[in-house]
Order: sequence, then C-alpha cells, then structure tokens
Amino acid sequence: MSSETRFSVTNTISQIHPDEWDALGRIPKGERPLDPFTTHRFLSALEESGSVGKGTGWHPQYILAHEGDRLIGALPAFAKTHSQGEYIFDHNWSHAYENAGGQYYPKYQVAAPFTPATGQRFLHVEGRADIREGLLAAAKSVTLQQEWSSLHITFCTEEEFDWGKDHGLLQRTNQQFHWFNKSYDHFDTFLADLSARKRKNIRKERKRASEAGRIVQLTGDDIQPEHWDAFFEFYMDTGMRKWGSPYLTRQFFDIAHETMADDILLILCERDGDYIAGALNFIGADCLYGRYWGCTELHDSLHFELCYYQAIDYAIEHNLARVEAGAQGAHKLARGYMPSPVYSLHYFPVPEFEQAIEKYLTHEREAVSEEIEIMTQYGPFKVEQGYIDE
Repeated sequence: MSSETRFSVTNTISQIHPDEWDALGRIPKGERPLDPFTTHRFLSALEESGSVGKGTGWHPQYILAHEGDRLIGALPAFAKTHSQGEYIFDHNWSHAYENAGGQYYPKYQVAAPFTPATGQRFLHVEGRADIREGLLAAAKSVTLQQEWSSLHITFCTEEEFDWGKDHGLLQRTNQQFHWFNKSYDHFDTFLADLSARKRKNIRKERKRASEAGRIVQLTGDDIQPEHWDAFFEFYMDTGMRKWGSPYLTRQFFDIAHETMADDILLILCERDGDYIAGALNFIGADCLYGRYWGCTELHDSLHFELCYYQAIDYAIEHNLARVEAGAQGAHKLARGYMPSPVYSLHYFPVPEFEQAIEKYLTHEREAVSEEIEIMTQYGPFKVEQGYIDE
C-alpha cells in the first residue's frame, strides 16, 4: 500500500461514480457481477428508496481509499442502531455487553444490507489486496473514534475469513443450505443423483405445485410494473409475519426495475388471472441468490416449487454453479440443498469482552462444523455419492 493512500468516510454512495465503485468488485462494464449486492446500483437503490438511511437503523458510513483522484478500495459499511436485517445473530452479545454496563449500539457493520449472501467485503482494484490492511485499520479507527462497541464483517468470502484471522479478527461460522450444479443438463439429471424415495417425493411436490396455477420466470424487460405490484404485496405479507417490519420500501422495487432488472429473476404463479405467489432472486455471474418469497393463497408445495425447484431449473439452464437459497431452513436438505458454511469477522475494542466472545466462538465453530458433517450424511443423494440413502 502506498504511503500516499488516503482514507475517508462518506455517508452516501451517490458521491462515487458507478464505474469507479464497480471496478473495485472487478466487474467489467456491461458484465454480470459475481456479487450483485455490493454493486453501486444495488446500494444506490437502497439509499434512494429510503430502505437505508434516516430512521432505518442502517446509516451508510462507507470507507474509501484513494491514491490521488483514483478510488482503489472501499468498505460497504454502516453504523447500526439495532441488529435487524443482518442474519448473523448477536442479540446475546448485545445483552451481555449492556448488562456489563456498556452501550452495544451503535456498532459498525460491513455488509450488504438485508442480504445473507456471501460476497467480497473488502473491495479493491485488481491486484491490490494490500489495500485491505488500510481499510481494516480505517474501520477500526472509525469504531474507536465514534466510541462504537464493535466492528462486524458479515458474509465475507472464505479467503477474507482466513485473512481476517491473520489480522487479529475473531472468526464466526454459521451454515446455510446451497444447491450445487454438477454439470447437470436437465432437472431429471439432478434427480437421478438422488435416492429413489427423495426423487419420488420431489416429483410429487412439483406435480402438486403445478396444480396451483401457471408458473412464469421473468427477468429484464419481461418484468413489468404489474408484476412488482403483485410481488410487493407478497413481500409485505411475509415481512410483517416474519420480521414485524419489512426492510425494503416500495420505491426500492421501482428503482431496481429501472437499474438492475437484468440482475433479477422474478418467479410468479398466476391463477385465474391473478398472481397468487412469487419468489425474488438476484442473478450473479455464477450463482442464483434466492431472497424473498410470499403468497396470497396457500397451495401444497408451491413454496418449494417457486423458491427451490424453479431456481434449480434456472441454474441448470444458465450454467450457474450454485443456488444460495437464503438463511435457515433445514427443510431444504431433502430438496437437494446441502449444508454449507458461511463466514463473518468481528472486532471488539474492549479486551475483556473480546476474550469472552472469542471463547464462545471457538465452541460455536466446533458445533457448527459437527452439525454440517452430520447433516451432510443425511442428504438426499445416493449412497454411492457418500450420503445415506434412507
């Protein structure tokens, strides 16, 4: 890292040219990004729609690294006044911190808001991984200067996870369920890898779901405002039931329609002229990311079809390496989605609290690793592939 590198903080991505920002994620102009959630267009849509910013508990505090006038690195970072929308749960930490007399919020969060998807968090121009040290030092400095309790870097890559340990950060692992494409040329080719019982069950579920209505996959110009009207109703219903308060505003979907429709796969079920259910996915260069689902009518297996099987269909057709179907959900295991580790890094300026968290995380990592190993053995694949065929 050059001695001329300077670091600064900005509270809006609008001050940064989209091409400059996206170059940090090594996204050639016009090409699909590996991670759509740290693109300028995604973060800008969150800001412009009021999904982050004043009154949301997500306050942009992006760290920028410049050499001269050139942007060479950045952290998508936010001051957080709560722990919602992160999917790496630290409520017990906040209670312990405050019971000890401290103030846990605000904290500093490096993340893609509302998005439990693994991606690069230390953004930098190609060949300049050395910039990470300066970005981390700047993030720690902001945490200390603002007297915030902690710094959290969530859903980072495995490579960043290992790097973070070498630079004094605490490591945390969790698990999700991901589907992996083994060069399948058709959904039936995937089914052929499963045990007979699981294969039969999935075919039954798909048949039952097809009885609910006509299912369509929409992306790019095929998505129309009427589709967003229907999906937003689904999103609000699910959000109110699961979170108490949905994270994204209606305007977010309007902006996303204008700026990133090609990054979106919207799967809808239509019945008697009305849309009754839908699933929203974002498309990366090698991965389909399932994000939100909702419905106005309950139909047997429709959730599995729209969220899991249609996603697999799309991934096979478009040669995507995997499908990440979001947080939680052990029911995904029987449908071909295997347990996979996800990673985060943490820093606490108070040594005594950091030591207590480190001890906790050591035991948690062991438990998560054991759980992944056990659940993998009970996956739906045939015995000859290394899984138990029940």
